[in-house]
Amino acid sequence: MDEPPIDCLCAGIIVSDHVCEPIPYMPKQGELILTPRTQLAVGGCASNVAVDMARLNRNVAILGRIGHDIFGQHLKQELSRQNVVCDYLSESTTSQTATTLIVNVKGEDRRFIHSVGANGEFDGREITPELISQSKILYLGGYLLPPSLSQKNVIDIFKVARAAGVTTVLDVVTPTQKDYWHDIKKALPYTDYFMPNDDEAELLTGLSDPVEQARKLRNAGAGTVLITCGDKGTVVISDKEEFRTNCFRVPFVDGTGSGDAFVAGFMHGLLGKKTLLDCVIRGSALGASAVRAVGATTSVFTGEELEDYLGQQTLEVLPL
Repeated sequence: MDEPPIDCLCAGIIVSDHVCEPIPYMPKQGELILTPRTQLAVGGCASNVAVDMARLNRNVAILGRIGHDIFGQHLKQELSRQNVVCDYLSESTTSQTATTLIVNVKGEDRRFIHSVGANGEFDGREITPELISQSKILYLGGYLLPPSLSQKNVIDIFKVARAAGVTTVLDVVTPTQKDYWHDIKKALPYTDYFMPNDDEAELLTGLSDPVEQARKLRNAGAGTVLITCGDKGTVVISDKEEFRTNCFRVPFVDGTGSGDAFVAGFMHGLLGKKTLLDCVIRGSALGASAVRAVGATTSVFTGEELEDYLGQQTLEVLPL
């Protein structure tokens, strides 16, 4: 039987990012602050992961919604330029392309101002059984942000994927401070790999400790849980292994997209049939490469650069 032609189908939120290079401080009311550069860039979980995996020479297709506007056209052109298959992008006739204004301040975490735009119309039913069957991995990114993407729809999609033998990977975006547990718990038993960061996992579980977060999510049925914790590393719990890793140390410019790069590197390892630890190591390295320049995908390693880097670096692994 022939292998599916798509290594990873990246479905979910697609965003036009407007990013500034770090400024010294947040301006006061009416104050003008200069930045060396601003840029228009690919953003959003699905599109970031798609670009990162394409840089690793994986066959990647993206599925989601953009607006019929200049930002949507820029995204489509840039994704195509990066060798991402864009055949499954659809244009909204009523909503603009989703946008995020990303403000970087030196020594501080990023600030985001987001407009949901066309992503608000994405409900997951665009992911057909035929398309799923053509893929090795189905990645669904940005769940909890699009209001039309219900938990039931996620479950239905992942049930189809499981029946077809397609690996499922789920990532979330938590736009407001609320209890999301009832919005996620029923989907976890159908999720092979669940990959939130520790802030998102705290909103999902009500727990502040990443290890306890991971255990609660794993006990609720997720196959393998990976909690990314920024510069504190990653917590990993599966049915056979429990460990945490530190992170690779690189010059930090902009953290935008580092979590998405981690996901891409991890799935790259899965496609290469690597061990769970080796997948995490590849995810950590790719995530580290993303923070070296402004923009979510600007400085992400290619496949050759990733292997060269791993040939020179080691990642500390610790028991839980």
